[in-house]
Amino acid sequence: MHRRAFLAAGLAQSAISALNAASYERAPGASGRIGVGFIGFGLIGKRHVLDFKAQEDVDLVGLAETHRGRLHEGAALMGGSVKQHADFRRLLDDHDVHAVVVSTPDHWHALMTMMACAAGKDVYVEKPLTLFVREGRWMIDVARRTHRVVQVGTQQRSAKHYQRARELIKDGHLGRIVSVRAEAVRNVFPGFGRPPDQGPPAELNWDMWLGPAPKRPYNPNRAIYHFRWFWDYSGGQTTNWGAHSFDIIDWAVGLRKLRTVSSSGGRFDLQDNGETPDLQDALFELDRCNVHWSVRECSHGQTGSFPLVFYGTKGSLAISRRGFVVTPDRDVPPDSLIPNFVGHPTGGPTIVQVRGPQRYRTKPDTDHSGNEATQFLGHVRDFLECVKSRQQPIADLASAHRAATACHLANLSLRLGRKLRWNGARETIIGDTEAAKQLVRPYRSPWDRELKALGLG
Repeated sequence: MHRRAFLAAGLAQSAISALNAASYERAPGASGRIGVGFIGFGLIGKRHVLDFKAQEDVDLVGLAETHRGRLHEGAALMGGSVKQHADFRRLLDDHDVHAVVVSTPDHWHALMTMMACAAGKDVYVEKPLTLFVREGRWMIDVARRTHRVVQVGTQQRSAKHYQRARELIKDGHLGRIVSVRAEAVRNVFPGFGRPPDQGPPAELNWDMWLGPAPKRPYNPNRAIYHFRWFWDYSGGQTTNWGAHSFDIIDWAVGLRKLRTVSSSGGRFDLQDNGETPDLQDALFELDRCNVHWSVRECSHGQTGSFPLVFYGTKGSLAISRRGFVVTPDRDVPPDSLIPNFVGHPTGGPTIVQVRGPQRYRTKPDTDHSGNEATQFLGHVRDFLECVKSRQQPIADLASAHRAATACHLANLSLRLGRKLRWNGARETIIGDTEAAKQLVRPYRSPWDRELKALGLG
């Protein structure tokens, strides 16, 4: 069934059945080869081309890009007779494409994924999953209705040391987790400048790049890479690096228990035309556990080498893409930890003198096995195996939706200047109509019609 005809059918059940039958017929055959098409050839898109190209059971079929120079560069890297598309919809119409890799700016992730699912393609979509909260639920619903496999690009899940760290946390090695700290810090002062609005370069289709986002004049900082600092397309470092941290937090602790979010900060010191905060601190209240997220763009300072730390009643686990360290807490009588500078006067607490070797509440552990390249390749491999088996991939949509939601709520709290209460079961903000309305945004025409054709919006 042609993609456009399917969309016009509004996801009627008969259309879904016909699509699924057709898609399974053209799924990897006896040879087990999978035809992959790519949408977007930026920094992470190039990484994905290299990683999929390294797989023996993959055929690189096509590339779609809004920037002509990048389209030609990507096609040359892919090699062979790869098909080049200025419009990603032509790639979705290609029957030789079984799976699609979406490596675009954030504001395109959800719609492209859903349109690819409707076209009978399995999808590997980069993080953050969404631009606003409601998109995540839409993606889950469309993937389920079309029986598609969707892998989210939170590649840390495919690293063995992250998997082992999760097992330690789940097995109670740290005791009950009471606090989690995560951060993204650097110093890029004075910022990225204030170039004037201008005509787009001849090689860039600016209108297609904008897609469902509001119509804006071209600005160099709004386009390649720096789009991350504008609310129309992304959510700053909170949805950039925060998406990775909150994915692991949900995987190890669970964000289903999220109750409130409060955040403060702003774009105070960077001297450019960006909008997202250069300083942000957010507090997330879970069930008997607080999560603290911190962004600093103008001060790196003295920090640890681990951007994510879990604190439990027995000790802590600090982790990065290079490895992790478990630091056990000392096991001492509570009274012995009371300050005792010169001895307490009569009636004060009795200080317990601990004799013998020091005891600890859990065992120390260190893992230096982390390798970023290996986790990217492992994530690709997991996706391809799931395309063949039709099983859920390691980075599923539901969890990515929860992680992205936490990031969006932090940004929304900052922009509104108040604490938000969250109902995870209903996926809405409690007692704040103004905030709840901002869980969804409109798509710009004609892309709003694609959304309606999917039975959404």
